[in-house]
Amino acid sequence: MPKTSARLLTLLSLLQARRDWPGRLLAERLDVSPRTVRRDVDRLRELGYPIAAFKGPDGGYRLDAGTRLPPLLFDDDQAVALAVALRTATVTGAGIGEAAARALTTVRQVMPARLRHRVDALNVTAVERTGGPPQPQADPRVLLALSDAVRAHEALRFDHSPAYAPPAAAAPPAVRRVEPHRLVTWGGRWYLVAWDLDREDWRTFRADRITPRTPTGPRFTPREVPGGDVAAFVAARFQGSGALGEWPCRGEVILDAPASEVAGHLRNGIVEECGPDRCRVVVGAWSWPALAAGLGRFDVDVEVVGPEELRDAFALLARRYADAAGRGRRDSTGSGAP
Repeated sequence: MPKTSARLLTLLSLLQARRDWPGRLLAERLDVSPRTVRRDVDRLRELGYPIAAFKGPDGGYRLDAGTRLPPLLFDDDQAVALAVALRTATVTGAGIGEAAARALTTVRQVMPARLRHRVDALNVTAVERTGGPPQPQADPRVLLALSDAVRAHEALRFDHSPAYAPPAAAAPPAVRRVEPHRLVTWGGRWYLVAWDLDREDWRTFRADRITPRTPTGPRFTPREVPGGDVAAFVAARFQGSGALGEWPCRGEVILDAPASEVAGHLRNGIVEECGPDRCRVVVGAWSWPALAAGLGRFDVDVEVVGPEELRDAFALLARRYADAAGRGRRDSTGSGAP
């Protein structure tokens, strides 16, 4: 029979591995009597683990949720996964960077040396977006409130501040009434996907602009998001398209570059080899100038196959770039002469 301390850890690991454990099966796995299992369960309860007993022919035990967080037991893979997740939490946009750093320190301190070496060897660095204004962080308390409403299927009222408001703006935030469907992340920001009760349509709301009102509204029967796939629905909205997975502007070109080089830098597009140094590209964007500018970043000759709107966009950008270059020369010489 293993020592009591080792047996308690094994029992805790078993209880965490599945919901219900018949007492007889636990006794067999631990190689002890059912009476010893009962005593060990009582010891774990004294340590703060909420272990409930259930009756029946196969009466046994289950580990339930409690009112406080007791010590947890992780296997090696779980501990490493937890450490990696905590290291990258600063770029999730959830406003939990400081708490994640403290949690990582706590977890790392109790890790055995072999696990600390594995975690340190991963050398994960979370790189935040640089340039432009600071990335807005969602309040963790707001995220929890939104998540609770989603899980409970309760209508939600909240103040939604505008995206851009001058300092002197006196207009109050808009009050929205929605049926919350799902919390999603996109580009380091958190969004609430919901059915807007006043507009009778699906909407996405930035979580960092939401101030929930209490109490929540009545319960509702969840609707199915268009297409049934929340990820595809959100991607389509950010592409500026009402159709799932489709860009509003889609064009075809021939690039004087190997397909292998283009494919590694093209997102949501089709690349076909036309020769050792040429490839056919079909790709979309939210506007024709944006599509033309995106293709121009490959710094190679471009042949537009179609449509005509893409050809016009290249001509528009050419004029803009030529004007910009001309203004630069005039500013440097102090005259309008080339």
